[in-house]
This record gives sequence, structure tokens and C-alpha cells, in this order.
Amino acid sequence: MADLPAMFDLTGRVACVTGASAGLGQRAAIALAAAGAKVVGVARRAEALADWAEQTGESAATVAADLSQRDQITDIADRIATPFGAPDIIVHAAGINTREAADDVTPEGWDVTLNLNLAAPFFLTQAFVPAMKAKGWGRVVNFASLQTTRAFPGGVSYGASKAGIGQLTRAMAEAWSTSGINANAIGPGFFPTELTGPVFADPERAARNAAQTCIGRNGALEDIDGPLLFLCSDASAYVTGQILMVDGGFTAK
Repeated sequence: MADLPAMFDLTGRVACVTGASAGLGQRAAIALAAAGAKVVGVARRAEALADWAEQTGESAATVAADLSQRDQITDIADRIATPFGAPDIIVHAAGINTREAADDVTPEGWDVTLNLNLAAPFFLTQAFVPAMKAKGWGRVVNFASLQTTRAFPGGVSYGASKAGIGQLTRAMAEAWSTSGINANAIGPGFFPTELTGPVFADPERAARNAAQTCIGRNGALEDIDGPLLFLCSDASAYVTGQILMVDGGFTAK
């Protein structure tokens, strides 16, 4: 049996984490850096990224960019590869939820949601696949959702994008895993982040969500660390095309 700590050791790896300015994206960036990776954090808010990078030290770099602008993906990819070289690991945590009711969905809200939540993970990964193939090793971790398989109020565009992430993850695995590039997704339950701010602002709603889980509580940011490191490391060498729900058993009930 392989040495367990070594299986999760990311020393010498380069990771890119989108949505690294806050929430689960920033937690992912912190966890990967702690495991030994050099991490490039990507988000729109340069100041928040800079705060994270300052706390992390020399193993961190930042790229302030709007990934919803599809015509900028190639340029953004070049900027991501500049500090440490092309990444071996890509974590797609950036996302938006406009929470528009079905009757009120606008073309603008639809486009920004699908571009950021679904198109960016594909095209940004595609830009780095040649370098991963050359190394024979890569890890792609998409962010799915409870809405990958369930319908929530106000979630038409968001739910469509996250259902798409489920199939995108399987399609990435089919396309690239024979080259050593494993693609999987994490499906978070309810965690206290900016994206779920409206949920946690309502204590009664937050309590109902906690009661829906098998464990009996909502997620804490540190709950993402283990599943993420598993999917980003050699520990998941024979795991690809899967969605790992990190939801306390919410979807089991």
C-alpha cells in the first residue's frame, strides 16, 4: 500500500483555482497551497486575491480576470501560466447564481451564468490540456451543485449550468483520461459563502437545510479540504468522470 501522506502530497505541482477571492474557491486555494502546490488564484476582485496571496506567501500568485468573457479565455490562460508554468491541476470554483424566477430570466442573466459556470470550465481546461498531456498527468475538478440533479426555486439558468457540469465532467473524462488527465466534480451542499448568503441570512431556512442532511448540519469550509485533495492528487489515480457530493447526505434523503 502506498504511503498515505505521499498520496496527497502536491509538492512540485502547479494548481489554478478560479473563484479564489472568497468562499469555497479561496478555501480550495488555501488547501492546495498547504499540500505543497504552487497556486494561481483567479477572480475578478484583485484586492481580495491580493489579501489571500499575501497570507499564503511565495507559493501563491494571482490573476484578476472576468472568466465570463469568453473572448478573453486565451489571454487569461496565458496569464495563469506565467508565474509558475502551465497548471497540472485546475479547480473551477468560480460561479454565479442570479436567482431569477423562471418567468423573469433574461438573456443577459442566462448568458453570464452559462458562460461563467459552464463554458469557462471547459475552454480554460482545453487551453491547458496540451501541457497536461505532455506531462502525462493532470487533475480537473469542476464544481457541481445540489442543483446538478435537483430543481430549486429561482434556479433555471444556474441549475441548467450545473446539470451541464455533470455531463461536462463525464465528457472531459472520456476525452482526456487516457492521457493521464482525470476529471471529476465536487458537489457542495449548503456552505456559508457569498453565493449562499441569502440562504444563511434566513435562520429558519438554514435550519431546514441542515435538517435535510443525514449528518444534521450545514457545511463548514474545512469540510471541502479532504475531498478536494483526494481529487487533486495521486490518491484519485483510478477515479475519473465522477461527481462527489460533499453535502452531508443532503441528496441521500
